[in-house]
Amino acid sequence: MKHIIRLTLIVVTIFLANSFAYAGLPLNNLEGVGGVAFNPLAYPAEGDPLYSIGDTEVISKPRFGTWYTNLGDPKIDWGSFGAATTLFKRLEISEGYQDISWVAHGTFHKNNIGAKLLIFPENSFNTNFFPEISVGTVYKTTSDKVLRDLGLPTRGSGEDWYAVATKTITQLPLPVVLSSGILSSQELSTGVLGFDNRRKETAFENIDVVLPHNFAVGYEFKEGENYGKLSNANYWDVHVAWLANKNLTLVLAYTETGRYNPSNTKIGLGSGPVLSAQYAF
Repeated sequence: MKHIIRLTLIVVTIFLANSFAYAGLPLNNLEGVGGVAFNPLAYPAEGDPLYSIGDTEVISKPRFGTWYTNLGDPKIDWGSFGAATTLFKRLEISEGYQDISWVAHGTFHKNNIGAKLLIFPENSFNTNFFPEISVGTVYKTTSDKVLRDLGLPTRGSGEDWYAVATKTITQLPLPVVLSSGILSSQELSTGVLGFDNRRKETAFENIDVVLPHNFAVGYEFKEGENYGKLSNANYWDVHVAWLANKNLTLVLAYTETGRYNPSNTKIGLGSGPVLSAQYAF
């Protein structure tokens, strides 16, 4: 956990005073995927071109994101580091690592490998209203030993599949980014507490408003999966982002993952503040 916090501080220190163009969405979310905090966006996470053949971009420069979440009630320190790049402006490849230290319950180490394919670019078919549409998957693994020690009846690996549509509306007084999608998952607490044998479909949504002076504010919602005896609480967060320069974005958020109650079959891990630093080459 400490090395993730140190890395975040190093990123902020080195890049805070860089150039005067500005970064933005998508961020590398908690699992490394191009999105916001919990949810993916349809936009691929890509930086400037890294390698091109003629006018065709083959691979983009990567994006990196670090997150720190403090969930006070169950005493969870949650650190994440993710990276993503995009091939041919269509296929995003991502990886995310999460270190979740839960007092008296052990430390979970969760890995996430993702792929997202852009199906329809924004404003396709000569329109100005058509959203960007993508589909994707994330393969996740978590700490088998900690699951066994806690006596959880869950597996140590599982896959997410999702479809998401995202649109930036520029005709309003301020630009607004709207996003909505469907997630098919086996996860319990995003997979930190393992994966069910069954698969459930849920919805997720995002809204962000771009403010003057290179700030943005937003709200995010993720519906919890219900597996019968075990189920997830709904997740939401509110966030403010500062687009410091063309490479760096800093985020402050508050998240709610459901009330923590060890005897409840609906799993919630409490609420708390979130910090993030994002860098796009």
